[in-house]
Amino acid sequence: MYNLSYFKEEDKQVLLQFVHDHPFAFLTGSDANGKPVATQVPLLLEERNGKLMLQGHIMRKTDHHKAFLENPKVLAVFTGPHTYVSASWYTNPHIGSTWNYMSVHMGGDIRFLGDKELISLLQKLTLRFENNNAASPTIYDNLPDEFTSRMLPAIVAFEIEVTEMENVFKLSQNRDEQSYQNIIAQLEKQGGDGAMIAAEMQKRKTKLFPPGGKWDESKFLS
Repeated sequence: MYNLSYFKEEDKQVLLQFVHDHPFAFLTGSDANGKPVATQVPLLLEERNGKLMLQGHIMRKTDHHKAFLENPKVLAVFTGPHTYVSASWYTNPHIGSTWNYMSVHMGGDIRFLGDKELISLLQKLTLRFENNNAASPTIYDNLPDEFTSRMLPAIVAFEIEVTEMENVFKLSQNRDEQSYQNIIAQLEKQGGDGAMIAAEMQKRKTKLFPPGGKWDESKFLS
């Protein structure tokens, strides 16, 4: 992971909210021989007895299912909006351009669950993404038995106790105030991911550049 202190979010609740808001994770690991495997799945995050737990499900007998059975060490990567940042927006444009993004990595051991736990997960998962609409025809409890009896044997639920959590919130924290504001203004014009990154930068502006403070470039050069 890109490991620079000034690109880190220190507030744990901000990180947990980010994972909640961006649940479609890149889940990766390797088999017993070190061959890498990966899949993308929506994951639910719970705090249980002081521990962070991720829950989801995958298809049985896939390469990643077989690999996770052999080697339970996995990494879930949650990503949000991202955008190109042109150095032409800096007060000194004669340096490299870059990319702004936010990402949270959660690592731990994956454990596969039983049939009752699979049903419980599907109940929670479908309610969450149907905005807790109990009347929706597609939440688990409203699905016909004929469908669920065919679907359930093909998938397996799992949970991951999170033992490691890292993050990168790379939002031009290493740029001077004028460059920082120029970047915000240019990204706001773009809309989409650019505008969302600009909004995140705007939230942090006062902390980065407190009134009366002096920007110190040297702390970003070590």
